[in-house]
Amino acid sequence: MSGLASPRQVRKAAPAAGTTPGTSQGPPPASGGGTPSPRRVALLPTAALLLGALYCLLPIAWVLVASTKSGADLFSTFTFLPGNGFGDNLADLAAYRDGLYWRWMANSVFYAGLGAVLSTIVSAFAGYALAVYRFRGRETFFNLILTGVLMPPVILAIPQYLLMAEADLTDTYLSVLLPLILSPYGVYLGRIYAEAAIPMELVEAGRMDGAGEWRIFLRIALPMMSPGLVTIFLFQFVAIWNNFLLPFIMLGDDEKFPMTVGLFTLLKQGAGQPALYTLVITGALLAIVPLIALFLVIQRFWSLDLLSGAVKS
Repeated sequence: MSGLASPRQVRKAAPAAGTTPGTSQGPPPASGGGTPSPRRVALLPTAALLLGALYCLLPIAWVLVASTKSGADLFSTFTFLPGNGFGDNLADLAAYRDGLYWRWMANSVFYAGLGAVLSTIVSAFAGYALAVYRFRGRETFFNLILTGVLMPPVILAIPQYLLMAEADLTDTYLSVLLPLILSPYGVYLGRIYAEAAIPMELVEAGRMDGAGEWRIFLRIALPMMSPGLVTIFLFQFVAIWNNFLLPFIMLGDDEKFPMTVGLFTLLKQGAGQPALYTLVITGALLAIVPLIALFLVIQRFWSLDLLSGAVKS
């Protein structure tokens, strides 16, 4: 018999799917000392994020633990050792000057809620107009608005106070609300999001169908801008909730104070009455609760690319 190989012996194994014939299909060689593995490289940003999270959460943890301590234990025990006086601190805070703290909380909700809604409406109108319409001086007007983003609030507070004093509106709710309605950053976000989310084809189609500009804005543009407007509302609510300088300058009646100014007055009084420190800490802890609730409620409205792919150029 001649030494002919059988077809089974001649046939080679087919290369695996996704590989190139003639190449090695074994496991990749172990990395040497030259190039670090991707897993090792990813540890550095992970560690940086963990340190950043620890830096942000550590003060909150301190407030949470300190609110459980009595006035005697606040400065005499270990910093992160919990106490059992949270109920007493909460009762003392609620009873302070016949519940003045809850009045401050209601004022903060009023300032932040109404101010954020009005600011979002103005930002929606201005952003849509700057994104859709072409008129002389549009870019100049937009650049002037953007200069407000670069201005520190401390520079604007004194002129705003003088304007409100000329209008005899100081020490009123309007003195805090009116300067907050126009947000340069909100207008900027409104324009950027309108340009990205509203196809001009839909606007032109609405005009060809006989729809007016107001109807186009309400029926076409506003639903498409809703994720961006939710973001503007959230940013404005948090900014107004944490605002201190403007109400501190404008208001003199402590019953009109928001949470920030009210807790500051308690903190100043704590220098002579150390028992008030526990009220300040407990009040600061409760001031975080509405913001957490807002984030939990409003996150369901964050839907990116709401109408992505509806119109193809």
